[in-house]
Amino acid sequence: MAVRAIRGATQLDVDEREHLLARTAELVKAVLEANDLDSADLISILFTVTPDLHAEFPAVAGRQIGLTDVPLMCMQEIDIPHALPRVVRMMVHTETDRSRDKVQHVYLHGASALRPDLTGAQ
Repeated sequence: MAVRAIRGATQLDVDEREHLLARTAELVKAVLEANDLDSADLISILFTVTPDLHAEFPAVAGRQIGLTDVPLMCMQEIDIPHALPRVVRMMVHTETDRSRDKVQHVYLHGASALRPDLTGAQ
């Protein structure tokens, strides 16, 4: 079994607490489902938010969906003028039998533009 890092991101429509929690929970669930993982497989999750998001910590969404024994940490992205606004990113560290090329990274909503090579967005 190997340790793998899985990336994901989602874009919010507005900086509102319930919206951030819903989009973050959707992202976490999508990454877990796409990679056939459950909480026992997780080592940790790092969340980042763009500087324009202040409504809530994304880790709260992880706790709300049951990741109570997984270390979660939130950080702020670098404030780059041309960066996509209102983005929550995450990096999941997990133990898995999947090879690196079989890991499924997940980019939802407008965040699909961040990695068109992985999402087919143009």
